[in-house]
Amino acid sequence: MRKEHDFLGEMDVPDGVYYGVQTVRAMENFHITGEEVDKEFIQAVVMVKKAAALANMDTGRMKPEIGNALVAAADEILSGELLDQFPVDPIQGGAGTSVNMNVNEVLTNRALELTGHKKGEYQFISPNNHANMAQSTNDVFPTAIKVCMRYKAKKLIEALKRLAVELDKKAVEFKDVVKMGRTHLQDAIPITVGQEMASYASAVRRGIRRIQGASASNLLVMNMGGTAIGTGLNAEPEYIERVRIRLSEVTGEEYHTAENLTDATNNTDLFADMAAATKVTALVLIKMANDFRLMASGPCCGLGELKLPMRQPGSSIMPGKVNPVIAEVLDQACYQVIACDLAVTFGVENGQFELNVMEPVISYNMFLSMRCLTNAIQYLCR
Repeated sequence: MRKEHDFLGEMDVPDGVYYGVQTVRAMENFHITGEEVDKEFIQAVVMVKKAAALANMDTGRMKPEIGNALVAAADEILSGELLDQFPVDPIQGGAGTSVNMNVNEVLTNRALELTGHKKGEYQFISPNNHANMAQSTNDVFPTAIKVCMRYKAKKLIEALKRLAVELDKKAVEFKDVVKMGRTHLQDAIPITVGQEMASYASAVRRGIRRIQGASASNLLVMNMGGTAIGTGLNAEPEYIERVRIRLSEVTGEEYHTAENLTDATNNTDLFADMAAATKVTALVLIKMANDFRLMASGPCCGLGELKLPMRQPGSSIMPGKVNPVIAEVLDQACYQVIACDLAVTFGVENGQFELNVMEPVISYNMFLSMRCLTNAIQYLCR
């Protein structure tokens, strides 16, 4: 064990870990979901930290030997190392301070090792004074949410694009297969299966545009440099521009500084935009999945118009029964997306005054929502 202290006092920290005293406090205070923070989100926070270290070296405020060690530690995490060093629960009080300090401590202790020091020797490199230089949880956490959401949105969009292509193929394959079209669940007039499949593909592509719009218009605007409640406390004007440039380099995307840093710090409505775009797309997929289930019903005493792939036995007691399990799991994933959207809604509307302290639950539900929907679509397209 090693001794570490913060202004609340001293605590024992296992010597083999790279996190420190504030992470240990978070582990004691917040055991809510039993999960750990999304690893892609951790890497997004690390990208922000790397950009900040580079920007602080650009301005001359951070010594290169310290900054380069922090950057080297960040690169190790971005390559997949040390990802077991982030044990805090994703739902936590403090507006994300525990995540921010967990990353600060891991970066610092690894940087200390790289410069020939021992973990916890913060007089040489400090989690607060160096890893967190010119930063606050108030700007690091929401910026990292955007970085992570951009990444997850790309994966979701790719899955939706693949689904649209597969539906296009079915539209061509079944263009001459005539079936009964229905309204009010009653027979109406004939339609081809190809026409139905083409309509699903069109709706999916509308979902793609919806998510692309929310991602491009909202998630590339950052509040880095706003530090505490958007005031810019302890951040030089030159740093604010340099960290924008550096984050763009680190992520490979063009980030822009918010016109009003106070607004960008205390309002989180843009996350509600992305949650809504994901939810509405899920509604489209629920409708499609349920159409598939109805058309595949039977097969002898139902409609029996579609034959869905047989993925697993459907009963422990009825031999030969096969259920539409992939359509069912898509439905359930979409229901989870709807639930996540509601949680995000409550989180967004409950941010009081100059900071929305509910960002941990917002980010947790956004990441869960996008991950569930992406995975469910991928299984549908197998």
